[in-house]
Amino acid sequence: MADEPGPRQDGRRRTRLYALTDGRTAAIHTVLTMDTTITAVAVPDGHDGLPTEWQAILAMCPPPGGLAVAEIAARMRIRLTPMTLLLGELADRGLIEHRPPLEGAETTNVHLLMKIRDNLARI
Repeated sequence: MADEPGPRQDGRRRTRLYALTDGRTAAIHTVLTMDTTITAVAVPDGHDGLPTEWQAILAMCPPPGGLAVAEIAARMRIRLTPMTLLLGELADRGLIEHRPPLEGAETTNVHLLMKIRDNLARI
């Protein structure tokens, strides 16, 4: 199971999800949807003191592109609800930026939709 601690390939242990979310079941300030785009914010002192999972999330969302919440959850093998809580915590700490999903008018571009489909198929 993804939220069970255990040895990782790099020898470090995985933190339990309730420890990363402080037992919360809802975001304090930032509410994210599964199609919100997440981009890491560069900080001068780096991310070395953060939990391993947070570092992994920040590493996979470099500017300028970023990733959708659902894609981050899939890559991290963490359920969507805990992932939105983790990302909400990162946003509240100023470690990520988030932007809402595309407006309806922006999603009518067939070529864009085909590109999204193709990228999802690669995952």
